[in-house]
Amino acid sequence: MLLTALEFLGLVAFAASGALAAVRARLDVFGVVVVGLTTALGGGVIRDVLLGIHPPTTLRNWSYLAVCAVTALVVFAFHPQVARLRRGVLLADALGLGVFATAGTTIALNAGATVYAACLIGMTTGIGGGAVRDLLLREIPMVLRKEIYAVAALAGSVLVAVGHAVRLPEGPVTVVAAAGVVTIRMIALWRHWNAPVARAPE
Repeated sequence: MLLTALEFLGLVAFAASGALAAVRARLDVFGVVVVGLTTALGGGVIRDVLLGIHPPTTLRNWSYLAVCAVTALVVFAFHPQVARLRRGVLLADALGLGVFATAGTTIALNAGATVYAACLIGMTTGIGGGAVRDLLLREIPMVLRKEIYAVAALAGSVLVAVGHAVRLPEGPVTVVAAAGVVTIRMIALWRHWNAPVARAPE
């Protein structure tokens, strides 16, 4: 129940951030919904494909699609108001990252994946939808060019794996790890932390 609730929270957060990015790119209402759905569901689909879960969980339950589509339509209709809430949107995106990365790791561990594989799958679950979103909008994925994003997701995945290894309760560990991801991500934004970039060739 806790995992399901966290997953729906992440879906709303990612669908909203994806839809807002699509609005800024001047896509029509259909494009906004598609990008919102892709951002929210992309990471979960990649996770399930890697774990051999067919069809992916998010495509077997209509409620996942409905929640994401409604969120995208709300953002399309009220995007001026949503755009003013820049900090709220960044927080929502960080929340989605934390929820998806940690829940993805937990699902992978429960599916029998090794700790190493579960951490990578969890990180991919967190960043996958955003990467696909950026590709659809003809941008280099943000996780490859700036900001502490994938590193935060990986840190949360490692926390979940450590908790699983020492047999701590699954629910609280997932919540604490997700909070850790959100904290790292928001501090990185506040302090303008970025991963090192190579110097331009002279």
